[in-house]
Amino acid sequence: MDTEIELKFLVSEQVISQLPALITQFSKKVSNKASRNLQNAYFDTPSRELRALDIGLRTRCVDGECEQTIKLAGKVVGGFHQRPEYNVPINNSRPNIELFDTSIWPAGMEPGTISENLFSIFNTNFIRRTWLLETDSGTEIELVLDKGDISASGQSVPICEVEMELVSGDRKELFELANKLINCSEVRLGLYSKAARGYRLADDAPLMADTFLGYVQLDENATQEEALEKCLQYGIEFVQKHEQCYIDSPKLKTLKRIVDGVSLIRHSFWLFEQVADKQVTKSLRKELKWLLETFSWVETAIQLRTFTSKKHAFYKRISAAPELEQVIDNLKAEQPSRKALKAIFHSPRYNQLILDLTRFLIEKRWRDDWGQEQIVAAGTPVKDIAARLFENDWQEMQHLLPHDVVSAESYIAKRQKLHRNLLSGCCLGQLFEGPLRDEFRGPWLDIIHGMDELATYDYLKQLCETQQEPEQFTSILGWLKQKNDGLLAAMEHSRLASQKLEPYWQ
Repeated sequence: MDTEIELKFLVSEQVISQLPALITQFSKKVSNKASRNLQNAYFDTPSRELRALDIGLRTRCVDGECEQTIKLAGKVVGGFHQRPEYNVPINNSRPNIELFDTSIWPAGMEPGTISENLFSIFNTNFIRRTWLLETDSGTEIELVLDKGDISASGQSVPICEVEMELVSGDRKELFELANKLINCSEVRLGLYSKAARGYRLADDAPLMADTFLGYVQLDENATQEEALEKCLQYGIEFVQKHEQCYIDSPKLKTLKRIVDGVSLIRHSFWLFEQVADKQVTKSLRKELKWLLETFSWVETAIQLRTFTSKKHAFYKRISAAPELEQVIDNLKAEQPSRKALKAIFHSPRYNQLILDLTRFLIEKRWRDDWGQEQIVAAGTPVKDIAARLFENDWQEMQHLLPHDVVSAESYIAKRQKLHRNLLSGCCLGQLFEGPLRDEFRGPWLDIIHGMDELATYDYLKQLCETQQEPEQFTSILGWLKQKNDGLLAAMEHSRLASQKLEPYWQ
């Protein structure tokens, strides 16, 4: 068995021409391997049994010699891929998984039955160029450039990626080489393998954005340190998934999901500052703040789009007021272009942040300056801390939203605090029973949705009132007041319902 320890990058044609100089500058010694045309077939059953187990089965034939490879479930953080891999020579391109050692299979799997139903799902065909780099310290890194395509069902998508694998030596030098690569233009850390992309193509199942943040999957007996690791891993993957979603199909709501993921990472540092000291996370938090500020316009952009979408009730009112419609169109025109936004995801600063977060997590950098206090906190069961945190948040919300809260301004002023509480629930809510948790959070999710809608009404109200002749928008303002009052009544119903529910953490 081999365990891959590699970083994967998606690159442009421009980067390919820069690779030789980058390699020469970084290495004491460089060995070139002959280019190879790799033709690979990926296999699974019609019901995708291997995919369900996060197992990849591939055959590869080169110069008349064939090999089958199994990749088992492993760890993918940022662009860092670490998966157990098994290789066995075969006589042709048809796999025989019964040749693998039986001990590698997950419990309950029946290789014989699966073997009978295997067929080729998709193919990859690419030219591979390989360099073996040796540094002054003796560290060896294999750098690979793959260029070709993935094909399935008569369709294809391009492959143009660089992989760096640590062969031996210091892993820090792998990240140092990665730092140099991301300073080239048009580079992104790659979350998804060729196999993952191939399955999506074969099944006509494009990557879809989530509608909201889910729960971080935590074991009931997890320690604070384990919870920190899980939360960071979840947040990094969530951001990268939606980065790819935006590259594939640019949508404002996808950008909002990226903001959600960045917020969760930042919130995780706050939740677990007893484990990861503020000084250790200072530079990361600074860059996370930069990224949030970079996308701070997204909420307003979603509101503006809502005003002019035929799907929403705003459209009829606003289209009857040409002056206001023009103001909204002008504001929309000031938003960053899709080209500019995609450039952010290819920028050195963005990718340096993802790489630094990845390295922070993989190398457990929070341990660098640990004292006894941090060691004790790291081993503390996170469930006990979660219960106290949720109780404090609950008491605070009772104080912030007393029974006499009726104004939109009061609700809007408390959005940030409630959003923070919901982030705590995303990080730690999985520790508690699902039905009780979801029942308790339901009214609060309704309230936060209502707060967002109130903010949308308030923004349109401001646009109307700041025009040179606001009186011409009297009908829109009257309609907004009706909508506002109706929403407040519904939110008050949700708030009162929340008072009757038993806290799920007690």
